Amino acid sequence: MTFQLDAVLAARGFEVSLSLGPAETIAILGPNGAGKSTLLSVISGLLRPDSGKAMLGGRVLFDLAAGRHLWSAPHTRGTALLAQEALLFPHLSALDNVAFGPRSAGASSTAARATAMRWLTEVDAADLAPRRPAQLSGGQAQRVAVARALAADPDLLLLDEPMAALDIHAAPLLRRLLKRVLAGRRAIIITHDILDALMLADRVIVLEEGRISESGPTREVLEKPRSRFAAGLAGLNLVAGTLGSAGITTPQGMVVAGHHDGSIEPGQDGVAVFPPSAVSVFLSEEHGSPRNSFRVTLTDLEPHGDQIRVHAGGLFADITPAASADLGLVPGMPAYFVVKAAAVAIHPA
Repeated sequence: MTFQLDAVLAARGFEVSLSLGPAETIAILGPNGAGKSTLLSVISGLLRPDSGKAMLGGRVLFDLAAGRHLWSAPHTRGTALLAQEALLFPHLSALDNVAFGPRSAGASSTAARATAMRWLTEVDAADLAPRRPAQLSGGQAQRVAVARALAADPDLLLLDEPMAALDIHAAPLLRRLLKRVLAGRRAIIITHDILDALMLADRVIVLEEGRISESGPTREVLEKPRSRFAAGLAGLNLVAGTLGSAGITTPQGMVVAGHHDGSIEPGQDGVAVFPPSAVSVFLSEEHGSPRNSFRVTLTDLEPHGDQIRVHAGGLFADITPAASADLGLVPGMPAYFVVKAAAVAIHPA
């Protein structure tokens, strides 16, 4: 049983097609305004697209093709949405919050509360059962919210940045919990955190300006990114252009030499990817074999672990504080970014 979605919202420039296997979790990544929350709203039934179709197993969630206007109400879709905030009913105990889904589906009060207690136990929150939401910490409330979502026995679980509102102590606990309870389930998770994608997702989809710019197995996308956003998440520099005999040539004429595995041929669109740790910064042009040397204007410097991250437009280099001080680097000054061709990997775009 799979999930299949094709949806278009012309006014928002949104056009997405995706599918999801019966026991697969995908992470949706993308910059603010890319359409991530729009996607979940369309799937859950909170937003009606202009056209398209969505199927969850044998159930039609909507079919808005010409002449057809099938639309399922949100509560009949078999989906459950877990938001950034727990959004628990303030007048109900944690147990009754979790029991709400089964009770709404027709279960008896006794059966619903038994189901609720089972899921509270599953998320290590059984001791929280009698408490009201006001008596819970952020992490505790989010664990109860996970139990409430799962108690409804959804065919598709939707998670909208569930760790975003948690502190640095609660977030890792919830991440480990989700890794356990999502096993064998179908889920879509929106996140800005690369660790969420690595720990929880089988596959990554990158949304940019309402369209999918990149997708694939999580580690493949992060190790060989083809979009600037994914490269930024993975902490890599990315330069897009066309492959020629000397390497990738950008529309602006910059050439980046590197190596590739033969999966890309001259004339094809490609990307050159290299880590900021491989970039050296000089005040004058350096020559040697074989290396790339780019004249840049520094735009920013910031701490990055025990290094200084030097920004120059869309490129960045990681150097030691001592090197930065010796060079006297400040925003606005010209410099050269130098990276050996052996450190540059070229992939198809």
